[in-house]
Amino acid sequence: MAELILHHFDASPFAEKARLAMGLKGLSWHSVDIPMVMPKPDLMPLTGGYRKTPVLQIGAEVYCDTSLILRELDRRFPARPLFPGAPGLSLALSAWSDKTFFEPGAALSMGLNDEIPDPILADRKDFFEFMDFSQLKSSMPHMWGQFLAQVQLLEEELSDGRDFMFGDQPCGADILCYFPLWMARGNFPQVGERLQDFDRVRAWEQRMQAIGHGDRSEMAPADALAVARLYEPAPGDGVFANEEGLKQGDRVQVAPTDYGAVPVSGSLMALNHRQLTLRREESATGPINTHFPRSGYRVSKT
Repeated sequence: MAELILHHFDASPFAEKARLAMGLKGLSWHSVDIPMVMPKPDLMPLTGGYRKTPVLQIGAEVYCDTSLILRELDRRFPARPLFPGAPGLSLALSAWSDKTFFEPGAALSMGLNDEIPDPILADRKDFFEFMDFSQLKSSMPHMWGQFLAQVQLLEEELSDGRDFMFGDQPCGADILCYFPLWMARGNFPQVGERLQDFDRVRAWEQRMQAIGHGDRSEMAPADALAVARLYEPAPGDGVFANEEGLKQGDRVQVAPTDYGAVPVSGSLMALNHRQLTLRREESATGPINTHFPRSGYRVSKT
């Protein structure tokens, strides 16, 4: 099997999900550093314009969105499962953590961090469509309230003395609950003072930090593109009956339904209730498959 290549930047909270998943599973992986803002010339051939971070590359297979990345890591590396037992409700936690928990944390990161460089601030104003930057400073008390309400849920979840969300061992549910706090710790130091009363959460955070990121080695972007050219993409799993009336081989475009909704175009190779796959080809990569989750993404014929 081709090696794991994660395209990310170190400050990305969503990339921290993938890095912790690598650590929990004890995996070796290559790190390709990407810019925090556009343009991203070495990443776009792999994604076709998809802007979110991170992206996982395995040969000529490219996986977008952490909900799909974590699921794919479990499929390929079943030891130390991220979602043991029945994974449905654990995976559904991402809808809560990516929105209800992450969004107020992101607003606090923007509103309380005066050291954000202007180019990054301008990029996020365009990217974070859920955030009203004109009211950002005045919304800080509300955002604190919303953020701390989610921390309280975690404190209550750990109230029976468990080390982790689902028992004595960490899993994907812990990663989903942890990453907004990781973002907060790195972006606005005021959070430390606000979390003093959440003793169980603070102890759990330390246990999560101790997981680490597995065996990471650096890779140049050009080398990652060369890897894509070495492999043939998988044929695809076929297109199941769907409400959009699509069939395999249709030219379609795919875009997130929340923010960063830049459409990616290609030929539809797979579509089911879990994910969808586009076949694309660029001179820098040759033919590749770009994969997206079914949930949270709109697919339409072009």
